[in-house]
Amino acid sequence: MSVRKRHWLMKTEPGDFSIDDLARVRVEPWTGVRSYQARNFMRDGMKKGDAVLFYHSNCTVPGIYGLAEVASASYPDPSQFDRKSKYFDPDSVPSEPRWVLVDVAYVRTLAAPIPLARIREHADALGEDFHLTRRGSRLSVMPVSATQYKTLLSLE
Repeated sequence: MSVRKRHWLMKTEPGDFSIDDLARVRVEPWTGVRSYQARNFMRDGMKKGDAVLFYHSNCTVPGIYGLAEVASASYPDPSQFDRKSKYFDPDSVPSEPRWVLVDVAYVRTLAAPIPLARIREHADALGEDFHLTRRGSRLSVMPVSATQYKTLLSLE
């Protein structure tokens, strides 16, 4: 029995880590997620080989800049235990880690980004359940249906 590939959108600030950084290092642990909902998506939903839309946020032109894939099962995020990390969580202990991450592998950089403004123009086609265009949604990791993924890539 085959497992269906799932699709995700993962947001990052390019000043912290960009698609160019991922292209350079090839595989990177997705550290620092501190939203329980996003954590649950990584822990319970993401599987190795799942497709990822790599999204730059908090920049001049927010949008999808590249493609990646989930390269590992989830495992404890070591930054939660590092007192020097901005992601340190004093309430998380190694015997019961609160936060997880997955490794993300580079696939390709888009020839041109798909800007958020263009994505919003297609909000009706993406549906009400598309987290990125939902009012008030600030998730850094979110599921994307196969249809939404195909629609977004058609904007490339």
